[in-house]
Amino acid sequence: MNFRHEWKHEINALDLLVLRQRLRAVAQPDSHAVAGRYHIRSLYFDSPSDKALREKIDGVNRREKFRIRYYDDNISLIHLEKKCKINGLCQKYIAPLTDVQVQEILEDNLSWMPHSPDPLVVEFYTKLLSQRLSPKIIVDYTREPFVYAPGNVRVTMDYHIRTSSDCSRFLSPQCVTLAAGDPVILLEVKWDTFLPSVIQRAIQLEGRCTSAFSKYARGRLYG
Repeated sequence: MNFRHEWKHEINALDLLVLRQRLRAVAQPDSHAVAGRYHIRSLYFDSPSDKALREKIDGVNRREKFRIRYYDDNISLIHLEKKCKINGLCQKYIAPLTDVQVQEILEDNLSWMPHSPDPLVVEFYTKLLSQRLSPKIIVDYTREPFVYAPGNVRVTMDYHIRTSSDCSRFLSPQCVTLAAGDPVILLEVKWDTFLPSVIQRAIQLEGRCTSAFSKYARGRLYG
Protein backbone atom coordinates (compact mmCIF):
# COMPACT_ATOMS: atom_id res chain seq x y z
CA MET A 1 0.00 0.00 0.00
CA ASN A 2 1.31 3.43 -0.95
CA PHE A 3 1.62 6.31 1.48
CA ARG A 4 -0.76 9.21 0.93
CA HIS A 5 -0.46 12.93 1.48
CA GLU A 6 -2.85 14.51 3.95
CA TRP A 7 -3.82 18.10 4.75
CA LYS A 8 -6.04 19.15 7.63
CA HIS A 9 -7.60 22.61 8.02
CA GLU A 10 -9.96 23.93 10.69
CA ILE A 11 -12.71 25.87 8.94
CA ASN A 12 -15.90 27.71 9.92
CA ALA A 13 -19.56 27.32 8.95
CA LEU A 14 -19.31 29.82 6.07
CA ASP A 15 -16.26 27.96 4.71
CA LEU A 16 -18.30 24.75 4.82
CA LEU A 17 -21.06 26.27 2.69
CA VAL A 18 -18.55 27.65 0.17
CA LEU A 19 -16.58 24.41 -0.10
CA ARG A 20 -19.72 22.31 -0.41
CA GLN A 21 -20.81 24.30 -3.48
CA ARG A 22 -17.34 24.32 -5.05
CA LEU A 23 -16.79 20.60 -4.56
CA ARG A 24 -20.20 19.68 -5.93
CA ALA A 25 -19.17 21.46 -9.13
CA VAL A 26 -15.85 19.64 -9.66
CA ALA A 27 -15.90 16.38 -7.66
CA GLN A 28 -18.27 13.50 -6.95
CA PRO A 29 -19.98 12.74 -3.63
CA ASP A 30 -18.78 9.50 -2.08
CA SER A 31 -21.07 6.70 -3.27
CA HIS A 32 -21.59 5.51 0.32
CA ALA A 33 -22.95 8.86 1.49
CA VAL A 34 -26.70 9.25 1.93
CA ALA A 35 -27.87 12.77 1.08
CA GLY A 36 -24.20 13.70 0.84
CA ARG A 37 -23.11 12.65 4.32
CA TYR A 38 -22.78 9.79 6.78
CA HIS A 39 -22.18 9.26 10.48
CA ILE A 40 -18.96 7.71 11.79
CA ARG A 41 -18.36 6.12 15.16
CA SER A 42 -14.77 5.19 16.11
CA LEU A 43 -13.30 3.46 19.15
CA TYR A 44 -9.65 4.35 19.78
CA PHE A 45 -7.10 2.20 21.60
CA ASP A 46 -4.02 3.29 23.51
CA SER A 47 -1.48 2.06 26.04
CA PRO A 48 -1.59 2.76 29.82
CA SER A 49 0.97 5.53 29.22
CA ASP A 50 -1.11 6.99 26.35
CA LYS A 51 1.62 6.32 23.80
CA ALA A 52 -0.48 7.15 20.73
CA LEU A 53 -1.86 10.32 22.30
CA ARG A 54 1.52 11.58 23.46
CA GLU A 55 3.18 10.85 20.12
CA LYS A 56 0.44 12.79 18.34
CA ILE A 57 0.70 15.79 20.68
CA ASP A 58 4.51 15.75 20.51
CA GLY A 59 4.52 15.43 16.70
CA VAL A 60 6.57 12.22 16.67
CA ASN A 61 7.67 11.55 13.09
CA ARG A 62 6.80 7.83 13.00
CA ARG A 63 3.65 6.79 14.80
CA GLU A 64 0.63 4.55 14.56
CA LYS A 65 -2.76 4.11 16.18
CA PHE A 66 -5.50 1.49 16.16
CA ARG A 67 -9.22 2.10 16.02
CA ILE A 68 -12.43 0.21 15.29
CA ARG A 69 -15.02 1.99 13.17
CA TYR A 70 -18.50 1.64 11.73
CA TYR A 71 -20.88 3.88 9.80
CA ASP A 72 -24.49 5.07 10.14
CA ASP A 73 -25.14 2.81 13.15
CA ASN A 74 -24.68 -0.23 10.89
CA ILE A 75 -22.82 -2.85 12.95
CA SER A 76 -23.05 -5.44 10.16
CA LEU A 77 -19.97 -3.78 8.60
CA ILE A 78 -17.21 -2.93 11.09
CA HIS A 79 -13.55 -2.23 10.35
CA LEU A 80 -10.40 -2.57 12.38
CA GLU A 81 -8.04 0.16 11.18
CA LYS A 82 -4.35 0.80 11.73
CA LYS A 83 -3.26 4.28 10.70
CA CYS A 84 0.45 5.01 10.30
CA LYS A 85 2.19 8.33 9.74
CA ILE A 86 5.82 8.65 8.60
CA ASN A 87 7.43 11.95 7.57
CA GLY A 88 3.99 13.54 7.29
CA LEU A 89 2.69 10.84 4.91
CA CYS A 90 -0.20 8.52 5.89
CA GLN A 91 -0.95 4.87 5.36
CA LYS A 92 -4.03 2.94 6.50
CA TYR A 93 -4.63 -0.80 6.82
CA ILE A 94 -8.15 -2.22 7.21
CA ALA A 95 -9.58 -5.57 8.31
CA PRO A 96 -13.23 -6.56 8.73
CA LEU A 97 -14.62 -7.48 12.15
CA THR A 98 -18.02 -8.79 13.20
CA ASP A 99 -20.04 -7.26 16.01
CA VAL A 100 -19.48 -10.47 17.99
CA GLN A 101 -15.71 -10.16 17.58
CA VAL A 102 -15.79 -6.51 18.65
CA GLN A 103 -17.78 -7.40 21.73
CA GLU A 104 -15.20 -10.09 22.53
CA ILE A 105 -12.45 -7.47 22.30
CA LEU A 106 -14.42 -5.12 24.56
CA GLU A 107 -14.75 -7.93 27.11
CA ASP A 108 -11.03 -8.79 26.80
CA ASN A 109 -11.79 -12.23 25.36
CA LEU A 110 -8.97 -12.42 22.84
CA SER A 111 -8.33 -16.15 22.42
CA TRP A 112 -9.76 -16.21 18.88
CA MET A 113 -7.56 -13.41 17.57
CA PRO A 114 -4.20 -15.21 16.99
CA HIS A 115 -6.08 -17.71 14.79
CA SER A 116 -7.53 -15.02 12.51
CA PRO A 117 -6.65 -15.37 8.80
CA ASP A 118 -6.18 -11.59 8.64
CA PRO A 119 -2.62 -10.40 9.45
CA LEU A 120 -3.88 -7.06 10.78
CA VAL A 121 -6.08 -8.76 13.37
CA VAL A 122 -3.12 -10.88 14.48
CA GLU A 123 -0.90 -7.80 14.70
CA PHE A 124 -3.56 -6.00 16.73
CA TYR A 125 -3.72 -8.99 19.06
CA THR A 126 0.04 -8.96 19.65
CA LYS A 127 -0.03 -5.23 20.41
CA LEU A 128 -3.04 -5.54 22.68
CA LEU A 129 -0.80 -7.81 24.74
CA SER A 130 2.68 -6.36 24.25
CA GLN A 131 1.68 -2.69 24.51
CA ARG A 132 -1.29 -3.36 26.81
CA LEU A 133 -3.61 -1.50 24.48
CA SER A 134 -7.16 -0.95 25.67
CA PRO A 135 -10.24 1.02 24.54
CA LYS A 136 -9.87 4.68 25.53
CA ILE A 137 -12.56 6.80 23.89
CA ILE A 138 -15.51 6.78 21.48
CA VAL A 139 -15.62 9.56 18.92
CA ASP A 140 -18.72 10.29 16.80
CA TYR A 141 -19.03 12.78 13.97
CA THR A 142 -20.77 13.60 10.70
CA ARG A 143 -18.76 13.50 7.47
CA GLU A 144 -19.40 15.01 4.04
CA PRO A 145 -17.09 13.20 1.58
CA PHE A 146 -16.11 14.00 -2.01
CA VAL A 147 -13.87 12.06 -4.38
CA TYR A 148 -11.91 13.00 -7.49
CA ALA A 149 -10.40 10.18 -9.54
CA PRO A 150 -7.21 11.84 -10.88
CA GLY A 151 -4.71 11.67 -8.04
CA ASN A 152 -7.11 9.44 -6.07
CA VAL A 153 -8.22 12.53 -4.16
CA ARG A 154 -10.58 12.40 -1.21
CA VAL A 155 -11.91 15.57 0.40
CA THR A 156 -13.95 15.35 3.60
CA MET A 157 -15.58 17.84 5.95
CA ASP A 158 -16.23 16.59 9.49
CA TYR A 159 -18.41 18.24 12.12
CA HIS A 160 -20.74 17.57 15.09
CA ILE A 161 -17.80 15.89 16.84
CA ARG A 162 -18.94 14.15 20.02
CA THR A 163 -17.30 11.77 22.45
CA SER A 164 -17.86 9.26 25.25
CA SER A 165 -15.55 7.39 27.61
CA ASP A 166 -18.14 4.61 28.05
CA CYS A 167 -16.31 2.32 25.65
CA SER A 168 -18.35 -0.74 26.66
CA ARG A 169 -21.33 0.80 24.81
CA PHE A 170 -19.48 1.29 21.53
CA LEU A 171 -21.91 -0.95 19.64
CA SER A 172 -25.03 0.51 21.24
CA PRO A 173 -27.09 3.19 19.46
CA GLN A 174 -28.15 4.32 22.95
CA CYS A 175 -24.59 5.27 23.89
CA VAL A 176 -24.69 8.85 25.19
CA THR A 177 -22.05 11.14 23.70
CA LEU A 178 -21.18 14.73 24.59
CA ALA A 179 -19.93 17.59 22.44
CA ALA A 180 -16.12 17.53 22.24
CA GLY A 181 -15.59 21.15 23.25
CA ASP A 182 -16.45 24.14 21.06
CA PRO A 183 -17.89 23.28 17.63
CA VAL A 184 -15.17 22.51 15.09
CA ILE A 185 -15.39 21.79 11.37
CA LEU A 186 -12.41 19.91 9.97
CA LEU A 187 -11.48 19.86 6.29
CA GLU A 188 -9.25 16.94 5.30
CA VAL A 189 -7.69 16.46 1.88
CA LYS A 190 -5.94 13.19 0.97
CA TRP A 191 -4.22 12.27 -2.30
CA ASP A 192 -1.58 9.96 -3.76
CA THR A 193 1.27 11.41 -5.85
CA PHE A 194 -0.28 14.68 -7.01
CA LEU A 195 -3.11 17.04 -6.07
CA PRO A 196 -4.89 18.26 -9.24
CA SER A 197 -5.05 22.03 -9.68
CA VAL A 198 -8.85 21.95 -9.97
CA ILE A 199 -9.05 20.59 -6.42
CA GLN A 200 -6.37 22.98 -5.18
CA ARG A 201 -8.46 25.89 -6.45
CA ALA A 202 -11.70 24.47 -5.04
CA ILE A 203 -10.34 24.12 -1.50
CA GLN A 204 -8.47 27.43 -1.45
CA LEU A 205 -9.63 29.53 1.51
CA GLU A 206 -8.26 32.86 2.64
CA GLY A 207 -6.35 32.74 5.92
CA ARG A 208 -6.70 29.00 6.54
CA CYS A 209 -3.53 27.16 7.60
CA THR A 210 -2.67 23.49 7.87
CA SER A 211 -3.81 22.10 11.22
CA ALA A 212 -2.63 19.23 13.43
CA PHE A 213 -6.17 18.70 14.75
CA SER A 214 -6.83 15.19 16.07
CA LYS A 215 -10.32 13.89 16.76
CA TYR A 216 -8.80 11.27 19.06
CA ALA A 217 -6.94 13.91 21.09
CA ARG A 218 -10.07 16.11 21.23
CA GLY A 219 -12.09 13.14 22.42
CA ARG A 220 -9.61 12.36 25.18
CA LEU A 221 -9.68 15.98 26.31
CA TYR A 222 -13.47 16.16 26.64
CA GLY A 223 -14.51 12.52 27.07
